[in-house]
Amino acid sequence: MSRHGAIEAFDHIPGPRVVCGVGSLARLGDLAQGLGGTRALVVTDAGVVRAGILERAVHSLRAASIAAVVYDRVRANPSSDDVAWAADHAREADPIDLIVGLGGGSAMDCAKGANFVLTNGGVMSDYWGYGKAGGPMLPSIGVPTTAGTGSEAQSYALISDPETHRKMACGDLNARFRAVILDASLTTTMPIGVTGATGMDALAHAVESYVSTKANPMSRKVT
Repeated sequence: MSRHGAIEAFDHIPGPRVVCGVGSLARLGDLAQGLGGTRALVVTDAGVVRAGILERAVHSLRAASIAAVVYDRVRANPSSDDVAWAADHAREADPIDLIVGLGGGSAMDCAKGANFVLTNGGVMSDYWGYGKAGGPMLPSIGVPTTAGTGSEAQSYALISDPETHRKMACGDLNARFRAVILDASLTTTMPIGVTGATGMDALAHAVESYVSTKANPMSRKVT
C-alpha cells in the first residue's frame, strides 16, 4: 500500500513452472519432454559430476528418450569465454533444442549465456543490459544444486568480461528457465564452506527483495 492507501503499481510476470520435492530430479526427463526437447545441452561443472548428480540427470533424460550433450567445464564466476566454449560444444552436437542448467549460479548463468549466443549469435557483451535478444531462444530448465544464487528464478545471466573482469548482467524475458526443479537432496553434497556461503547468499537476496529501490508488493511478500 502507498501512503495514500492505494495499492502500489507494479508489473508482475509469473515465473517458471516449479517442481519441488526430494527426489524430483528424476522428473527432469518428463519436464524436458513436455517442452518438446529431443536433444538437450546439459551445462554443469566438475563438482556436480563428482557428486554423481550429473549421472542421475542424464539417466532421467535418456529414460525419456532425450539425448544428453554434456558440457561440464563451467568455472566459478563464468566469463564470456565459458559461454563461448559451451555454445561451441553445443554447435558440434547440433541440433540442440533444449538447455539444462545443472549446478550453482555459475552453471545456470552459463547455460543462459549459451542460450543467448546459440540462438541469436554474436558474443555475450552484445546482450549486456536487458531485452537485447532479437530472436527466440531455446526452452530451458534450471536445476540448482545450491541454495543461494537465485539464478533459477530470474531472467539474467551474470557473466564476466575476461579482460576487464567487469560483471555483465545480460537479461531477457526469453532467457528465463521455463521449468525449475528444486530437489533439496542435491544440496547435501556441498562442502560445508559452500553450504555456509550459499546460505548467507540466500539471506542477502531475501533482504534485497525487500529494500531494493525496485522492490514491489510481490517481491516484499515472499520475504
